[in-house]
Amino acid sequence: MATIYKAKIETNEVAGVFFCGGGGSTDGIVRYTNIPVVGAVNHDLAAIRMHQTNHPFTEHYKEDVFAVDPKEFSGGYPMGFAWFSPDCTHFSRARGSTPVKKEIRGLSWVMVKWALSVRPRVMAMENVPEIRTWGPLIERDGKKYPDPQRSGETFDGFVKILTTGIEPNHPALLECCEFLHIDPTSDDAQRLIAGLGYEMDWKEL
Repeated sequence: MATIYKAKIETNEVAGVFFCGGGGSTDGIVRYTNIPVVGAVNHDLAAIRMHQTNHPFTEHYKEDVFAVDPKEFSGGYPMGFAWFSPDCTHFSRARGSTPVKKEIRGLSWVMVKWALSVRPRVMAMENVPEIRTWGPLIERDGKKYPDPQRSGETFDGFVKILTTGIEPNHPALLECCEFLHIDPTSDDAQRLIAGLGYEMDWKEL
């Protein structure tokens, strides 16, 4: 415990992991950045217990990632690193043509919430390559499926919001505002339109 607080003071930054599991990402962050992971979030009790077993000095939040207050989480320290592992099953090619859920496909919007609130210096997200096909859904027989005519449209908007800005009429902007409970006419929405200024890259590992 003393080592954790010593690192916290030396770096003057903290880190967090979201959709936590066994804690491998936590190990990597601490080992390679020396930034202490002060909090881990997952709505699933089994995932929380597993991470808690491996990282007993990290504070654990068993709740929806969208419900966590970024400023309270960081405790007034600057966020040096934020790691996100949102559910990937609704993008995976192994899913085939089965129905999907908008609320699960949209979990990545939580990164925008953190960028708006505490602007982590570095953010990373792990997912399957098919997340680049993230787009609007269409309804067939009462169930929702990805619209093949608009594949990648939402991912395009996600990237634009985090980087150089998005067109005010881009459908992804409205979806982002919906997920984050942002008034589309608010100052925060204008910040999204202007872009949050991150440099973004992705690669398959």
